[in-house]
Amino acid sequence: MELNTSNTDCLLIIDVQNDFCSGGALAVPDADSVVASINQLSQQFDNVVATQDWHPPQHSSFASVHSGRSPMDQIDMPYGPQTLWPDHCIQGSHGAEFHADLTMHAVQNIIRKGFRQPIDSYSAFFENDHTTTTGLSGYLKERGIKRVYCVGLALDFCVRFSAEDARKEGFETVVIENACRGIDIDGSVDAARQAMLECGVSLV
Repeated sequence: MELNTSNTDCLLIIDVQNDFCSGGALAVPDADSVVASINQLSQQFDNVVATQDWHPPQHSSFASVHSGRSPMDQIDMPYGPQTLWPDHCIQGSHGAEFHADLTMHAVQNIIRKGFRQPIDSYSAFFENDHTTTTGLSGYLKERGIKRVYCVGLALDFCVRFSAEDARKEGFETVVIENACRGIDIDGSVDAARQAMLECGVSLV
């Protein structure tokens, strides 16, 4: 896909990590197929940022720390509803590493998220309380970025919430769907598309 990009555009590569890819602890269907597309896209941008899920062991979003709970169960946390996940992307583990075929030389900044024990973080901009910032918005604004292109995993969780928050932070926001894959729990991909469109995100 050829884009007409400028130096005020940023490619945001979201969570293309081993645990979300084939054989991983929380594998997204067909996730590996996004890598070639993202590598091709990253050559077209002057500004590239990647996010990395980076959980401590026994993170509060892991089903394993909640007695009687299973992955994909929903619980209420102090900051709101939370999906429980298999243990994944544990700091320093192979599963937390970026996919081996993902070209990283264009990446200028890596935003680690989900490293606070009591709170999960889907968005590249805010943790799930929607107030604790990752610092990404300020970084992009200081660099004069006007438009953010989102790609990666998973479309219906971390890509969705990153794109919505990018819009809320005042960036023009585009999600490149063929460079994303979703988990799709109970129609969550369609719900994510609708929610992104409603807040002004462009889907291409």
